[in-house]
Amino acid sequence: MRRLVALLAGGIFGAGLLISGMTDTRKVQGWLDIFGDWDPTLAFVMGGAILPMAVAWQLTRGRRPAFAKAFPPPPEPRLGRQLVLGSTLFGMGWGLTGLCPGPAVASLSFGGTEGLVFAGALLLGMRLAPSARRRLDALPLPA
Repeated sequence: MRRLVALLAGGIFGAGLLISGMTDTRKVQGWLDIFGDWDPTLAFVMGGAILPMAVAWQLTRGRRPAFAKAFPPPPEPRLGRQLVLGSTLFGMGWGLTGLCPGPAVASLSFGGTEGLVFAGALLLGMRLAPSARRRLDALPLPA
């Protein structure tokens, strides 16, 4: 049942990405082009995700999820090397390709070769990330 709910939630998420135009790389790159032909519509998509999620986090207090043992803990609020490096790499990939993982998966059915290359790079990155993280964690922090 849990997998069926996950499939349904993923399908709704993908449909939302398609309807909002977030699988169109030009729309995303237009959002990032603040000094050119700026397209502010991504702000409404982000707000449409952030605001309900903020409410949902509040509603989870003292409750148990229907299909899991517990809700995941809130993310760590501190700013660290992993967050900065991960955000930088994510932003570089997002700006260069106009896709992040959600829209990339949603566009696999019509994204052509570029979508498949992106998905391959995403899978490779996910495979290499744990060893890269261990190596980064072993490095001393600058004083």
